[in-house]
Amino acid sequence: MRMNQRRMSERLQMELPVEIQWKGRAGSPKRAVGKTDNISGSGLFIEMPIRMRRATSVTIKVMLPPEVTRVPLELLCQGRVVRWNEHGQVRGIGAVIDEYELRPAPRTGSATKRRLEHN
Repeated sequence: MRMNQRRMSERLQMELPVEIQWKGRAGSPKRAVGKTDNISGSGLFIEMPIRMRRATSVTIKVMLPPEVTRVPLELLCQGRVVRWNEHGQVRGIGAVIDEYELRPAPRTGSATKRRLEHN
């Protein structure tokens, strides 16, 4: 039986600055910066030069533009790498979002947290 390849939520093409953190094979903390290529309610594709292994747990911070949000906000996501893509000059990871927090940037005020269910 083949799974349906259609995504459950629409992808939005957005180029936003991203900071990503994970633990290396030896457990040491790693950090990189990149930019989103697209984002949806359940995941995102991040252009970055570092290849990451599938199923790597990641923390992703996306800075949302105040021109759109009216106040500076950051989207803090907990997720995992589901793929690595390399097409010409564009290299990066696809990650699923398991949990996210939307909060004012820098870290002030209260936060809204939501757990996503994946079937």
